[in-house]
Amino acid sequence: MTTQQRIPVWVKALDPLSQFGLVHALRQRPEIALISDAELTALMAQQQDQRTAPPVVALVAVDALDAGAVQVLRAATQRGCRRTVLIGSTIDDDALMTAVELGVSGVLRRTEATADRIVHLLQAAAAGDGSLPPDLLGRLLGQVSRMQRHVLAPRGLSHTGLSDRETQVLRLVADGKDTQEIARELSYSERTVKNVLHDVTSRLQLKNRSHAVAYALREGLI
Repeated sequence: MTTQQRIPVWVKALDPLSQFGLVHALRQRPEIALISDAELTALMAQQQDQRTAPPVVALVAVDALDAGAVQVLRAATQRGCRRTVLIGSTIDDDALMTAVELGVSGVLRRTEATADRIVHLLQAAAAGDGSLPPDLLGRLLGQVSRMQRHVLAPRGLSHTGLSDRETQVLRLVADGKDTQEIARELSYSERTVKNVLHDVTSRLQLKNRSHAVAYALREGLI
């Protein structure tokens, strides 16, 4: 794998031991190019004139999604990381919704954070895909569904604002299907599916497909 093909990853953990462990594990992976704080700043300045450069993925490890963790996630975006993967010890429903609203692409429990799983999530994030454990996805959908029933629906918020094609694609993303599966089910090309998702996220100023699904569900669009 060439240097250009490796995924640039910026690692930030809220404790030194986790920081050391993640850096040590990922430094040995040929798929990953670790980025230091100084390199991140330089790379962001360079990428202003290189729109085709691979997105930098932030890997953030926390115990709980408290105020300090939220600050780190926001700082990652402000520093130019276009994708984020979150590893957490405790992920309750409120934390899950907050993570999605902050544009987190992938979520992984600390107890399940093997090197292979972390790399898989980083690769998915770099490709613009979202990844949540099935039970967390179910909890997220349940939470926004309850919000739709008890908060939005009583106020008559039933307009979609999405085309039929966009609605179909987002529903399948919410079902956990990847780009290839969506394309096959709807008889579209993978490029068409990616273009639909890009159009939705750009128009609604969202960060990734997970954020788009959460937004669409919260607003009662799907």
